[in-house]
Amino acid sequence: MSSRGLRKLGRSGLQVSPLCLGTINFGNEQFGCDEETSIGIINAYLDGGHNFIDTANVYSGTKSETIVGKAVKSRRDNVVIATKAASPLGPGVFEGGTSRKHLRRAVEDSLRRLDTDYIDLYQMHRYDENTPLEETLSTLRDFVREGKVRYIGVSNWPVSQIVEAATITQMKGWEPLISLQPQYSILARDIEVEIVPVCQRFGMGIIPWSPLGGGMLTGKYKKGEEPSEGTRFAAPGPFQQIWRARALSERNHAIMEVLLEEAAKLDISPIALALSWNLSRPGVVAPIIGPKSVKQLEDNLAALDVTLPAETVERIDAASEPRYPYPHDFLRMARQMTAQMQAQARS
Repeated sequence: MSSRGLRKLGRSGLQVSPLCLGTINFGNEQFGCDEETSIGIINAYLDGGHNFIDTANVYSGTKSETIVGKAVKSRRDNVVIATKAASPLGPGVFEGGTSRKHLRRAVEDSLRRLDTDYIDLYQMHRYDENTPLEETLSTLRDFVREGKVRYIGVSNWPVSQIVEAATITQMKGWEPLISLQPQYSILARDIEVEIVPVCQRFGMGIIPWSPLGGGMLTGKYKKGEEPSEGTRFAAPGPFQQIWRARALSERNHAIMEVLLEEAAKLDISPIALALSWNLSRPGVVAPIIGPKSVKQLEDNLAALDVTLPAETVERIDAASEPRYPYPHDFLRMARQMTAQMQAQARS
């Protein structure tokens, strides 16, 4: 069965494609692609009948938003554009965060770069400990009322802040959060412990970033070999090096062995397998893909025609099971014991 049909984003009427086109590579001189290539990828994605594009004001030093704006200008009304604010654009105290002062400037700057009158989904890129939640949420509500923004969401927020924000919007009758954009892949399943159930409880659709583990799940990084030049993990910079150290771990290489074996059995690419797995997870609406060429885009979209056998999912889940911290490990053990006693009573 194909996964190509549109999906509702959370508890809203917004319908989006099941694979969202991520644009963090667009205009990125270190490990991404130039403007011409980026626009070609966007056109190929939209020409294929897809509609969901995600960017952020900090991507490629603001170049990504500008590229997206140029590419979708002639068919804006048929495209769902998601962008983000909160990450710092510079060292100044008002160049990041979620204060009313910064967000007022940030939304106008994004609208100008995107060359549009409205943003479909405006997301807070990170949680701001220095700004009261009520200030951030009321500002976002104002943006919706003014027509600058259609829907709001968050990204990379801890579960306690998600619950608090969702509760505040419910109590005050403000615009609800309809989505969360978290890191989520076969290699990084931490959100399954608390965050996924909370999103389901409050009607927030999940838009996973890095569903291919920064490229690890493509199979291009081999154990014992240095990353090839031009890849994300070969790029300089502290963020890339930290991510590289986490991704190229013994655990992840062991998971990759299972993934490659299962992909070979099904005669599909590890990319298609990893994305198909992500697409089928509870609460997930649209994993974000990050192609740097039209060929990579096609390889990613192939996942929409894959249905994984139950035994494949079970083997991958067993190999990549997340660690359950206390008290979740205790509660999980208690549930398992209860299930065993009930099974014994029935036999």
